[in-house]
Amino acid sequence: MSKKPQALRVTERVSAAADLKPEVVDIALPDAPDGWAVVEVGAAGINPSDVKAAMGMMPYAVWPRTPGRDYAGRVVAGPGEWIGQDVWGTGGDLGITRDGTHARYLLLPVAALVRRPAHIPAASAAMAGVPFVTACEGLRRAGLSGAGQTVVVFGSNGKVGQAAIQLATRAGARVIGVERGGAAYGGHAATEVRTIDGSRDGVAAQVMELTGQAGADIAYNTVGSPYFAAALEALKVGGRQIVISTPDRNVPFDIQAFYRRDLQLIGVDSLKLDAAQCAAVFRELLPGFEDGSLRAFPVGDDAIVPLAQARAAYLKVLEGAQDRPVLAP
Repeated sequence: MSKKPQALRVTERVSAAADLKPEVVDIALPDAPDGWAVVEVGAAGINPSDVKAAMGMMPYAVWPRTPGRDYAGRVVAGPGEWIGQDVWGTGGDLGITRDGTHARYLLLPVAALVRRPAHIPAASAAMAGVPFVTACEGLRRAGLSGAGQTVVVFGSNGKVGQAAIQLATRAGARVIGVERGGAAYGGHAATEVRTIDGSRDGVAAQVMELTGQAGADIAYNTVGSPYFAAALEALKVGGRQIVISTPDRNVPFDIQAFYRRDLQLIGVDSLKLDAAQCAAVFRELLPGFEDGSLRAFPVGDDAIVPLAQARAAYLKVLEGAQDRPVLAP
């Protein structure tokens, strides 16, 4: 096995997951031009979008490239004040339009650097980027203000769902989770989260009952088409539905009911935020991570895998595993 620094490399699009074969290649320490820094990656999360990008499902992706958006590491080259600093972050450009985080070294603009709180392990920090940036951007655009609001999160135990619940409860909003089978919420929250069964009929009616027929201010729909209609029906007049992903591209849509209830639909694609823009979100959230009101996701030692096991790890994430593996380059 090579002892040189390594990275994953994807050279061509594939039509099926079975054909996905990221290569492990040797790399050198990159140069850091003015305004840039080199991060030695200690851990790199794997998001579903990373795997889809590696398969060629992102039409604007540049080939060949190294995948990966989320990371935690240490600055080893760049401005003197940053050398040796533990950092973490993400970026919609990373692994898509330029080389990403599934590598020993990552070249970043200095504007994208954010110091990592010392109490957050690298593996957990490497899982926080996409979920928290996506959740924060959606709730910001939907007008989360806190006390007096009700937020319904569809897919409450997913990573973005958990991040949205943390942010909403921290702000003081009441949160209702929707999960298939009615599984209890398993993440961190500042207040109690009531979960309803999303596999039963009448999801919107259950939300209405829990809200005294008032409805929710915000429906954060992390699942997409399966809950699209129920999320709209669960909203109060003037409510907002956030959508970030979907298995089906087309859904029935009653336009008249939509405008007569003064509803809003908000699409969020975190790929549109580059590493520096994501860093600005991280800096906004940093006080919460420092005081413990926000928490990165726990990662067991057995979930941390080397680059050589990347293909199996990618397939596990693509299959929807809740306990996502983390790469240790």
